[in-house]
Amino acid sequence: MTQLNAYLRFNGNCREAMTFYQSCLGGELNIQTVGESPMAGQMPPAMHNNVLHSVLAKDGFELMASDMTGPEGVVKGNAVTLCIIESSKAELEPIFTKLSAGGTVNTPLTEEFFGTFGDLTDKFGIGWMFQAGGNSNA
Repeated sequence: MTQLNAYLRFNGNCREAMTFYQSCLGGELNIQTVGESPMAGQMPPAMHNNVLHSVLAKDGFELMASDMTGPEGVVKGNAVTLCIIESSKAELEPIFTKLSAGGTVNTPLTEEFFGTFGDLTDKFGIGWMFQAGGNSNA
């Protein structure tokens, strides 16, 4: 069975972001730093606190992230948005509220012809969409 997961990259604040996402979404968070990995001896000491790999897992989804980037660093763009789908607006509201803290609400949770919709950019510059009701498979 094929599985597709989102993988986010950060510039040294991966732990902070993933801890924030866990507080918003719940789930189990596992974080491995460079210093805790077998590659620690090959990396400069200044990188040992950087997150090599992290996974936030809950109810069949996994959100993965790292501080590891190429020499260009992280380039934020609008090509990828994470979408949260629930069965009702009431289930979306607490997640939307938590993720919007310190970020920018682009579209408040609104009833549309296809169901409830909203979107925001969180305080780490990551785009999130929210949908409930209607057909999310269309």
